[in-house]
Order: sequence, then C-alpha cells, then structure tokens
Amino acid sequence: MNKHSEDIKAIRTMMEKSSKFLSLSGLSGVFAGLTAIAGASVAHFFILTDELATDPRLLLLADGLGMLLLSVGLCVLLSLMKARRMRLRPSGSMTLAILYNLGLPLAVGGAFALAALVRGDIQGLTAITLAFYGIALVAVSKYTYRELNYLGLTDAALGVTALLVPCLGELLWVAGFGLCHILYGGAMYLKYDRKQ
Repeated sequence: MNKHSEDIKAIRTMMEKSSKFLSLSGLSGVFAGLTAIAGASVAHFFILTDELATDPRLLLLADGLGMLLLSVGLCVLLSLMKARRMRLRPSGSMTLAILYNLGLPLAVGGAFALAALVRGDIQGLTAITLAFYGIALVAVSKYTYRELNYLGLTDAALGVTALLVPCLGELLWVAGFGLCHILYGGAMYLKYDRKQ
C-alpha cells in the first residue's frame, strides 16, 4: 500500500512540474520588495520635494522604469538559477501563456499609469499600478504557485483603497510593492526554495 501512495505522489509531482512554472524564486520577491522600497524612497525624498525646480514626471518615469528593470532582471536571473538547480525547463506553450496572462494586464495598466503620469495625477498613478499589477498576478497565478494569487488580490485591494483614500496612496504603494513582496518572497523561500 505504501508503494502505491509513493507512486501516486511521484505521478502528481511529475504532472505539476509539466503544467506549472515552479522555478519562480522566493528570493526574487524579497528583492523586488526591497527595490520597490528603495525606488519609493528616491521618489519621496528626492523627486517629489518642493525644492526640485524641474518637472518631476520624467524623473518619476525614470525611477519607475529603473525599479521595473531591476526587479524583473533579478526575478529572471534568480528563477533561471532555481530552474537549473531543479533541472526544470518550462514548455514553450506554458511560457507563452504566462507572458500573455501577465503581460496583457500590465500593458493596459502601464498605459493607464502613463496617462496618469502625463496628467500629473500621482495619487491615481499609485492606485493604477497596484490594481493592475494585482490583476496581472491573479491572472498568472494559475500557471505558478497558488500563493501568487493571494499577493495579487492583496495588491489589487490596496490599489482600490489607494483610489478611495488618495492621501494614503504612497504608503499603500510601499506596502503593496514593498512589504507584501518581502513577506511573500520570504514565505515562498521558506516553503519551496529552502527544501532544494
């Protein structure tokens, strides 16, 4: 009887590895959170100060793109390293599904965020980025760990809250992109990564 249960467990593991992207690194979530906090600090203390004579929109765009590129680069690097350790290679169709389900909400949210930035609506910018990022995480969570769904729902809820209470937008943005990512990444590292 024990042999049958081990066989079933092995089959379940093989099926999960072939249908899900399991090389997402928990440490990438931690680094994404730290990057978001650093970028928000730069924006708060240097870009959005009254002493700045130039238009802050271009600097905010550069700060945001820098955070995005650094976070995505670290995520890809750490996930590739984990995949190599686990000897996993996601299928082409799964990769396309992940890119589509993550990319579409992010592209639409990016367009809305850019429009808010052009209008100088910083409070709207925080709400939009949180909400659309949360929606993207929920959409892609079916192809990776289910815990990503909870992070997405949390970020989306924080985005809606930032829209309703604009004076808290900056704090909610740091909570969603910074603190929640650090907590999520740490939990994922302890649950999945440390075992390997």
